[in-house]
Amino acid sequence: MDAVTAPAAVLSWSSGKDCAHALHVCRREGIADVRALLTTVNEEAGRVAMHGTRRALLDAQAAALGLPLIAVSLPWPCSNAEYESRMARATADIAARGLTHIVFGDLFLEDIRAYREEKLAGSGLTPLFPLFGTPADTPRLAQEMMASGLRARIVTCNPEKLDPAFAGRTWDRALLDDLPAGVDPCGENGEFHTVVTDSPEFAAPIPHARGETVMRDGFAYADVLLSDI
Repeated sequence: MDAVTAPAAVLSWSSGKDCAHALHVCRREGIADVRALLTTVNEEAGRVAMHGTRRALLDAQAAALGLPLIAVSLPWPCSNAEYESRMARATADIAARGLTHIVFGDLFLEDIRAYREEKLAGSGLTPLFPLFGTPADTPRLAQEMMASGLRARIVTCNPEKLDPAFAGRTWDRALLDDLPAGVDPCGENGEFHTVVTDSPEFAAPIPHARGETVMRDGFAYADVLLSDI
């Protein structure tokens, strides 16, 4: 399947490495013709939910990819019912634009996949999971991402699963060597989240600087700032 016949899709964009690699795989293998990015933004903080990525950096990622960004604003705090309501409106609008599929960067969590499939049933958007496999696949997948030219930083750590000292570090082979036994190298069990600063799909790397790390809502957040360097 090539880009001409691949289905028109939106990509669920968290700002992190998995969705960035999902885009790369979709284009490399002709799985989907991704035409836009879909993300959620905490309207109070102006940051991506969970990852804590600043809106300015999010916009820089979209510009580097040359794709329009569909940002769904979420109140804080946000109930699950409100989240689902706002996402349902967003997906209905996307389907009305003629897009037929939505790509996710999920790696192996069956309950998350089932939830997405359930919520999208009847929406007009068919979910695609180009990276989906098993926990045994993630060491190879991490190496594949890095070898492709993808670059990322850890921006969120769950201190119950990973030392907050990892927040702010570059997600690279040295970091993988330092991860404690039992921590997924891609953080798929919620140990950490990342922000992508370069990818084979970016027109150019995003210049950035590491900011301070703070504890907020039980998580360690490392700020990543746009830089003129």
